[in-house]
Amino acid sequence: MGKYRKDRVNDAVAQELAVIIRDVKDPRVSQSLITVTGAEVSPDFKYAKIFYSVLGTEGDPDAMKEIGKGLRSAAGFIRGQLAKRLNLRVTPELSFVADESIMRGASIAAMINNLEFTEEEEEAQDGGNGDER
Repeated sequence: MGKYRKDRVNDAVAQELAVIIRDVKDPRVSQSLITVTGAEVSPDFKYAKIFYSVLGTEGDPDAMKEIGKGLRSAAGFIRGQLAKRLNLRVTPELSFVADESIMRGASIAAMINNLEFTEEEEEAQDGGNGDER
């Protein structure tokens, strides 16, 4: 039963943080489009890794570092807001981790879209029978 509770807490933390981050006044955070992609709370609920992605900073590691610094500096405010909104015995300490899976997925999709097949390769994939229906 503990696993189900942990999953529910992970989801609740991620949902609330998505709303709370919009209220952060730090310009590094407020001027960028941050998406909370997930949360992973430790089994004792004392620590939480927050995974986030930022739209529009593809290929700019300096911007990602600045946003990470802004989130870390606002962690106290975010944790306080989280404590007010969630009824947990212990409010977890937050650590923010940049989630690059969305950027990686977009680059893979771009590579797939840029693939070009010759007619011979397409016929070989279709079975090579030349039958069109």
